[in-house]
Amino acid sequence: MPLNLPDKLPAIELLKEENIFVIDNSRASSQDIRPLKIVILNLMPIKITTETDLVRLLSNTPLQLEITFMKLKSHTSKNTPIEHMQAFYHDFDILKEQKFDGMIITGAPVEQMPYENVTYWEEISEVFNWAHTHVTSTLYICWAAQAGLYHFYGVPKYPLDKKMFGIFKHQINVQGLPIFRGFDDEFFVPHSRHTEIRREDILKVKDLTLLAESEDAGVYMVMARNGREFFITGHSEYAPNTLDGEYKRDLGKGLPIEVPKNYYRNDNPDEGVLVRWRGHANLMFSNWLNYYVYQETPYDINQIK
Repeated sequence: MPLNLPDKLPAIELLKEENIFVIDNSRASSQDIRPLKIVILNLMPIKITTETDLVRLLSNTPLQLEITFMKLKSHTSKNTPIEHMQAFYHDFDILKEQKFDGMIITGAPVEQMPYENVTYWEEISEVFNWAHTHVTSTLYICWAAQAGLYHFYGVPKYPLDKKMFGIFKHQINVQGLPIFRGFDDEFFVPHSRHTEIRREDILKVKDLTLLAESEDAGVYMVMARNGREFFITGHSEYAPNTLDGEYKRDLGKGLPIEVPKNYYRNDNPDEGVLVRWRGHANLMFSNWLNYYVYQETPYDINQIK
């Protein structure tokens, strides 16, 4: 089944080139189907890239999805044309009267700041609280995962001595959950962050379940409220060349940056990227949509609470 996306969203043409089936609002309105309503709060600086990465993964399902993009009034994007934001994004103030089957909140380039010093902390805290009662299941990614765990459960973050940067092997801690259906015993995930949360702090909170982690990258996936919230510290959604772009950007700025671990063939940038996380990424998103959104959400979306 196709994804129902806003008319003329740039991701539509990009994904059609990859033979991914997407339709715009105009065509979807003629179909007599109740699509799942998914809202994405995109805090990443390069909006169009993140939109395309997420839509690509959300497309790998037989479910029809209606995608809405949310923005915060208290934050203005500096790296995306204002025309794009005006055309495709809606303020939280406007969307908060609605309910959604699923929500994704992305990372943001503010992880080294104390949470309360982030200019939009007050508004995003309101979004977190709103999602508790207006969304069936929410994925918090990278900084949003750290922020959500801190906001709801008081879990602190810690600065790293150097950037956690590369592709890392992970293991499942809790077997038999639908979110892991079809997973191998070990799976790989990209990480790109300067801070971490620690397993000992997660284990202190009875309402949290540590689902997966890595010997090298630490905590990866934490669940709360029986799957109504997933906190994911890595970037499973990253496209193959994203870390390459970050590495070359930081090199160009003269920043201290190491070659991303386990990313290039033989750890040599000249030999190209070895992609080994996409299978896991597609499974995780499709499992989330099927088992924690579609299977759990009421047909009457107004009954979400």
